Amino acid sequence: MIREMENDKVILLDFWASMVGLRVRVALAEKKIEYEYIEEDSASNVPSPLLMKMNPIHKKIPVLIHNGRPVCDSLVALEYIDEVWKDDKARLLPSDPYERANARFWADYIDKLYENYGRKIWMTKGETQEGAKKGLIDSLKLLEGAALGDKPYFGGESFGFADIALIGIYSWFYALEIFGNFSVAAECPKLAAWGERCRQRASVAKSLPEPHKIYEMILHLKKTYGL
Repeated sequence: MIREMENDKVILLDFWASMVGLRVRVALAEKKIEYEYIEEDSASNVPSPLLMKMNPIHKKIPVLIHNGRPVCDSLVALEYIDEVWKDDKARLLPSDPYERANARFWADYIDKLYENYGRKIWMTKGETQEGAKKGLIDSLKLLEGAALGDKPYFGGESFGFADIALIGIYSWFYALEIFGNFSVAAECPKLAAWGERCRQRASVAKSLPEPHKIYEMILHLKKTYGL
């Protein structure tokens, strides 16, 4: 069942391969919120006039536009969605204050993984690439041991905020593994099992881009940038 508040208009400015945009798409799907999707040509680095208007500070996607008012930054958008469309059966953040703070902490930790390590894995070679690969694997192992453990999801039995934060980066793992010559499943089997578990959710399955398409897009970017 599609849920839409009376007189609500929800628009998402996004790019199909965006790992941060994917977070918002999954959250909207979890809440069964109807929205208009507008594709931005992020690969060209030329923001549209609408994106410039709605996010004049960073000029980046994703931007959630609710009744004409923009909400920028993917993690901020997740919290906004959870607060506006309250649904106890599809809560993104836990009701307990400590657990809520914990989810925010790990989401912030996850948010830095790609910028610190993932980007360098496909953009560089040699020692720089090896250092980035080690940094990513070590960070994922820490995440697996300290945050996930033996739980099905980061929040326990419930799929939520931290899971959505990571699932976007998970969509790029296939490409990063090829460029970096490593295996997330071999290094972090519990995390890999978590990823496959998430893929079975309807909200993730309908939002997750095909891994090989991400790989092909990165190949195109490498050629464009002369890498």
